[in-house]
Amino acid sequence: MGDLLLVRHGETEWALSGRHTSWTDVPLTENGREQARKLAPLVRSYHIGAVFSSPMVRAHETAKLTGLGNVRVDADLCEWDYGAYEGVTTLEIQRTRPDWFLFTDGVAPGPPEHPGESPEEVGARADRMLAKVDAALAENEGSVVLFGHGHFSRVLTARRLGLSPADGAHFLLATGTVSRLSTEHGRPVIAGWNLRP
Repeated sequence: MGDLLLVRHGETEWALSGRHTSWTDVPLTENGREQARKLAPLVRSYHIGAVFSSPMVRAHETAKLTGLGNVRVDADLCEWDYGAYEGVTTLEIQRTRPDWFLFTDGVAPGPPEHPGESPEEVGARADRMLAKVDAALAENEGSVVLFGHGHFSRVLTARRLGLSPADGAHFLLATGTVSRLSTEHGRPVIAGWNLRP
């Protein structure tokens, strides 16, 4: 059975400034594009059985720049819906909510089309995505690659390891990196984290 490779999209202007970015379709910076190109040899060094990407341009462009084909776009890979905190930094939020922490508190409600998600809702979406990963691993030889986003991938990692969505807080994830989830003696493990060529 193959591994699960998580690729966080390359750098964006909003990632640089610490602004929460979910549905706003911010493009990669030139540095972000270069990060993605540099990941190509690392990602392609694995035998790849299936590739999924978030529909957001920053993730999908990262996938394209690594040179992988047959990318399946899946909305379950979208970033945590930040609701009213879209485009806002943690420091700005903590001016009115000093003890606020995304992984335990979730977000303030946003507009009807983007109401925000609780940690549990993000965890349920991660579980749906992991079911698709497991199906792809069973159907194909090789690893599965997911091109996605920071906070969602952290929650997905926690769920893969049998932890709560809030435990995603323990897995800091940098832009333009590959992380590898594997197994040891039939149990899920982190085999590599924040890898760069």
